[in-house]
Amino acid sequence: MPMNCCLGAQMMCTFGLAPSALVPTVKMVNTAGVLAANIMDFVPMVNIPPFAMCTSPANPAVAAATTAAAGVLTPMPCVPVPVGPWKPGAPTVMLGGAPALDNTSTLNCTWGGVITFITPGQFTHMIP
Repeated sequence: MPMNCCLGAQMMCTFGLAPSALVPTVKMVNTAGVLAANIMDFVPMVNIPPFAMCTSPANPAVAAATTAAAGVLTPMPCVPVPVGPWKPGAPTVMLGGAPALDNTSTLNCTWGGVITFITPGQFTHMIP
């Protein structure tokens, strides 16, 4: 069964160079004593911090730097541009008016990356 994601859940983007930690919006609901997340927690730089550097050729900053480097892929600082919300979430558990976020959910980025969970942030509460 999937685990409920919460504050500190570790995420990774397929085009990012380092993991990032989820920061849910305050909903006054906890899971394992930590602030729980729902599928609407996808705001860039608020809920989804950067993944260090971006390597996506679809990212205009990466494309420009790569062109300037004579075609050698040149990573640039990550600025996530998620196409939200998270999918699919856990529709059987509503949290703050939206389905709870579980560790099997994914989030697409405008630059072609897919954000997934490495760890849910807690390991005691499962979601059906």
